[in-house]
Amino acid sequence: MRKVIGAINMTVDGFCDHTVILPDEEIHQHYENLLLEAGVILYGRITYRLMEYWKEFIEHPSGEKSMDGFALAIDNIPKIIFSNSLKNTGWASAIRSDLPLVQTVTELKQQKGKDILVGSRSLIIQLMQLHLIDELQLCIHPVIASKGLPLFEDIHEKMLLKRTKTKNFDSGAVILYFEPVLAS
Repeated sequence: MRKVIGAINMTVDGFCDHTVILPDEEIHQHYENLLLEAGVILYGRITYRLMEYWKEFIEHPSGEKSMDGFALAIDNIPKIIFSNSLKNTGWASAIRSDLPLVQTVTELKQQKGKDILVGSRSLIIQLMQLHLIDELQLCIHPVIASKGLPLFEDIHEKMLLKRTKTKNFDSGAVILYFEPVLAS
């Protein structure tokens, strides 16, 4: 069965805001590898629109290996977008789902193939509430934002997690890998 992996960047104070973090070559390389190892990535409309930034690097490479490599990886991975207002994705490798999130993820998990990435805060929250996240990868950047969207804002029940791995970056960022612990 395919794993559902919620992977997201956040600040030390728990906010998800790509405008305040400064990913470097090492972090771009990590996420390029993650995308290359996955079979599909799920986005909500807001994060999807944010990721469209990388389309420019496909048409006009920057010459910086880590940025261009990440752009190619994000361009190639199939993307499923969950949005009520977005009608056209405008990206050849992206489709909009007409099915509910739970149905789409349940069906994807049953299929053969590589793991399923979830890259949007809102989808990670929903899938955690549905107990459909198999692994949570939190890339915590050494930044205090003091405002923004907190990752766990809408989680209203206690959830136990087991840390399975840690990855440190030279920039001071760290990825904490967690698996949910099922209550007995």
